[in-house]
Amino acid sequence: MGITIKEVAALAGVSAATVSRVLHNNSRISEKTKVRVRSAMEQLGYVPNIAARSLAGKSPRTLGIVLPNNSDELFKNPFFINAMRGISIYAQVHGYFLLYSFSQDEEEEVHFLDKYIHSGWVAGIILLTTRENDRCVSFLEKARFPFSMIGRPENLGNTLWVDNDNFHAMYQVVNHLLDKGHRRIGFVGGPASFRVTKDRLLGYRQALSGRGIDIEESLIFQGKDFSEEEGARGGRELLGKGRMEAFATTDDQLAFGVMEVCRKEGFDHLAVTGFNNTPRGLYQTPTLTTVDVQADLLGRRAAELIIDSLESEDPRRDHYIVETKLIERQSSYRRP
Repeated sequence: MGITIKEVAALAGVSAATVSRVLHNNSRISEKTKVRVRSAMEQLGYVPNIAARSLAGKSPRTLGIVLPNNSDELFKNPFFINAMRGISIYAQVHGYFLLYSFSQDEEEEVHFLDKYIHSGWVAGIILLTTRENDRCVSFLEKARFPFSMIGRPENLGNTLWVDNDNFHAMYQVVNHLLDKGHRRIGFVGGPASFRVTKDRLLGYRQALSGRGIDIEESLIFQGKDFSEEEGARGGRELLGKGRMEAFATTDDQLAFGVMEVCRKEGFDHLAVTGFNNTPRGLYQTPTLTTVDVQADLLGRRAAELIIDSLESEDPRRDHYIVETKLIERQSSYRRP
């Protein structure tokens, strides 16, 4: 049997009626009490019976999420798993269910968004990526439907968003490689249309030019996705450009592909860096230098923004910048 409202009330030191009012975000309940009740829910693992409340005629307390991957690729990239975990934990504590759809491309994403909106199944949407001229953002803005997004939008306006400072994060990575004595550093990124790729490429360029190093356009590779296969393709292409000293990639999956090609081609002494602090990086030889982007917190903040906008007439804020941390390991050093 699941945790009951009475058990939550007992832990929080309030009545069962107060817990029920918190679930409905009653304005008569103080923020201090709401925080205490939600903390008790989280400690006990309480899951509200949202389905029953919907049947009773309440508005849907469900958020829709369209994942920019097919189901097979999704589970290869821990970034999305961790972001979804952050979203799920925050949504559950605040009485929301999640509805997921997998998509192959942007056209299919828009199709699912249209289905979500016109079905009446969801109260809001969370987007996990942002692109140049993003059709999903344009569609939701035109429909005037509530949404938040992971990634910095092109036009800030009234959009709810959360992101890292991706420019600074890559700028820090490249300077780290330069400090280790590397000079000819290749860039291996994901799709050029993605905002995260653009910002990290800008950081790469600025770091090199700031240290007086000419930027070689031939050493910039932008793949079709963030997969290990694309990383291998990028690594192979850049190795063909002549003497290389290091690779700065925009995702650990890309880094793993680059490292595998370097091993096979006899260049395993070259430095490689990644992004996302994937656990697998600890078990590579050498261990992978990477950037922790706090994907869990990115997801949590995206959920917080949309839920706050749905439940408050005066939302507290419209964006968050989540800090990153460079995790220095063996792969960024010059090796014999």
